[in-house]
Amino acid sequence: MEKEIAKELLGIKAVFLSPDEPFTWASGIKSPIYCDNRLILTSPEVRDKVEKAIAASVKKYYPEAEVLMGTSTAGIAHAAIAAHLLGMPMGYVRGSAKDHGRNNRIEGRLEPGQKVVVIEDLISTGGSCIEVVEALREAGADVLGVISIFTYGMKKGLERLDAAKVENHSLSNFDTLVEVAADENYIAPEDVKRLRKFMSNPSDESWMNA
Repeated sequence: MEKEIAKELLGIKAVFLSPDEPFTWASGIKSPIYCDNRLILTSPEVRDKVEKAIAASVKKYYPEAEVLMGTSTAGIAHAAIAAHLLGMPMGYVRGSAKDHGRNNRIEGRLEPGQKVVVIEDLISTGGSCIEVVEALREAGADVLGVISIFTYGMKKGLERLDAAKVENHSLSNFDTLVEVAADENYIAPEDVKRLRKFMSNPSDESWMNA
């Protein structure tokens, strides 16, 4: 599944590799990878595969789940479609509480003690995902874990998830994507080492001249 999802993400350029002309992240880091999983929603065939894979992962890893909660905003649609396939209720967690009405941060019905799975589109450093999990825990939810579409597998992100006791299962990941990209001729074979060097330490720009 990891390879199939990676191939589909590359095909619609939801994940784009450009080692010779790197992108600049908000932090200023030069990156050979750009990820925009929102493009999945505009490709019905790929969307169908991804949502079915999310639903299958929920059943495989968290069969006792009672509610799916999407991350705002990119995870909301994926949580809704997967919940529909599974016949489960869903909701989502805002980045911050509303400043009007009932001041909700969590949208949708959530009862204390309910077993929740978070649906996330992308995990890099893990910060936003952990915030969502903590908000749900504060509301009394039993958060079983996270199903994400793609993860960079950064050391910092993995360490933060582990420290927060957040379990994540991704449909695909950076290492698999690089392997598939080389096999499918999206990148040259010699670029594989450069890309993996970047991921080992994104702040070290020596990968560009490797």
